[in-house]
Amino acid sequence: QLQLVESGGGAVQPGGSLRLSCELLGRTYGRYCVGWFRQASGKEREGGAAIDHAGNTTYGDSVKGRFTVSRDNAKNTLDLQMNSLKPEDTAMYYCAAEGPHRDYLPIGPGSVCRVTFGYWGQGTQVTVSS
Repeated sequence: QLQLVESGGGAVQPGGSLRLSCELLGRTYGRYCVGWFRQASGKEREGGAAIDHAGNTTYGDSVKGRFTVSRDNAKNTLDLQMNSLKPEDTAMYYCAAEGPHRDYLPIGPGSVCRVTFGYWGQGTQVTVSS
C-alpha cells in the first residue's frame, strides 16, 4: 500500500509563491507517475501537474508556465513550486500516485502520465487572497 502526505500549504497574496511537498510512504518501488490535483470549493477536481519516473512532465493549461513539478526518486518525494499565484488558484491541493481508479483525470495534452491516479493524500489548503 502507498500512502501520501502533503505539506506546505497556506495563505499568500496574489503574485506570491508557495512550495508544496509530498512524501510517499510504503510501497514506493516501481516506475509510476505522481502528480498534483486541486479542487476549489464548489468545483470539480482538476489536474495540475504530473511527472513520470524519468522526469517527463505535463501541466494543466491553468498552471502551465507558473507551476513546476519535480520529484526525488531516491527520497520518494514530490514537490510543486507555485509562482505568480492568482486568487483562482485557491483550492485544496492533493498529491496523487498512479494506480487503479474508476475516474480518469487527464493532465494537459501529450502522452506523459496518461494514467489513472489511485493513491491520494489528504490534501493541503492553498489560499490566495489580498
